[in-house]
Amino acid sequence: MRKRRKTVKLQRDAAHRRSLLANLTCSLIQHGKIRTTLAKAKALRPVAEKMVTLGKRGDLHARRQAVAFLQQKDAVKALFETIAPAAADRQGGYCRITKLGARTSDSAPMALIEWVDAPATVEAEEAAEA
Repeated sequence: MRKRRKTVKLQRDAAHRRSLLANLTCSLIQHGKIRTTLAKAKALRPVAEKMVTLGKRGDLHARRQAVAFLQQKDAVKALFETIAPAAADRQGGYCRITKLGARTSDSAPMALIEWVDAPATVEAEEAAEA
């Protein structure tokens, strides 16, 4: 019997896909928004939202689960200290995907994925860079 496909494979094996999603999640946590292909953004959103849910839980086990997946302690620290408190009153839907159009080199559909409740520190850093 045909079942619905639950995982977007992104033409990678399981270990490569897991590493890709972990690195994209870390980049999203550290930079607040990232520009990537639409397929990767759609695959990233459930993973990033699960990490925010772990951050909102805030206990030691949740922190260890986040470190086990993300493999970067500074990203986990930023997740638990800035991003999760900013989304504390939201019940879900922590990420926003905005379509940007086609990439010029290969016409791949591009998207911008960002936090809906952007922490003030990310916006202050962007203002300081500009």
